[in-house]
Amino acid sequence: MRIIRILAAGTAFVAVGALAQQTVMNVAPSPSNFFALKSYLSPADYPDGTAILPSPPAPGSAAEARDIEAQKAAVDLRGTPRWDLARRDADLFSPTATNAYSCAAGINLGAPTTPKINALMLRAARDLAMATRSTKAKYMRKRPFMVNGKPDCTPEQDKILANDGSYPSGHSAIGWGWGLILAEVIPSRATQLVARGRAFGDSRRICNVHWLNDTEEGRIAADAVLARMHANPDVLADVAAARAEAAALAGRSEPTGCEAEAAALALH
Repeated sequence: MRIIRILAAGTAFVAVGALAQQTVMNVAPSPSNFFALKSYLSPADYPDGTAILPSPPAPGSAAEARDIEAQKAAVDLRGTPRWDLARRDADLFSPTATNAYSCAAGINLGAPTTPKINALMLRAARDLAMATRSTKAKYMRKRPFMVNGKPDCTPEQDKILANDGSYPSGHSAIGWGWGLILAEVIPSRATQLVARGRAFGDSRRICNVHWLNDTEEGRIAADAVLARMHANPDVLADVAAARAEAAALAGRSEPTGCEAEAAALALH
């Protein structure tokens, strides 16, 4: 089995990059791991997050108090279906990662059923993850579980997460970006898809690994990168191909378990 290198030595990627490396270092390359794919943008194309995003909430500020209050509410959801969904949303590198948006899309998403949509989402994920890199490195904010001492939903990742800045959330940037991209691909489901993108990022707060402000500013970082991506002809071509694929499947590949997902998302 071939060993692959996902990241160049010394490159400061966001936590999702570190998790990607840990996940696939000893397995054959898989298109489900977006760090194994070519990004749409070059490093020079990425907007500077440190110039776009404000500083994280200052100690003792009203904004920090808001984050702490939101985190207390998140911890109370431990053991509920919303906590379980948050744990599933944390996994960006399984072959079924994009399936998280199936109910919102109204069709079964994934490599077997929607290869073009799946490829678009995964390739875009690399750029969306990179949207938060420079800001994370600048502030290195401590994550909630490091501050409140409460359990998080992915304890197996604690060592990696503890060495990566909490602000802003890379998962939130990816989740929000996926929701907006899919809203272009399936315009009739835009409301459901954007709502699912917001909830995907909020799963990181539920998991006790990101503050509320982290997830909010992750969405802003994603917006900046998406705006730049829309000037890329490869992105536009792939969105058009994905749209045609979705249209061909309308009413033919409906997902299951959507009532349970909706009930879980109602807990927040």
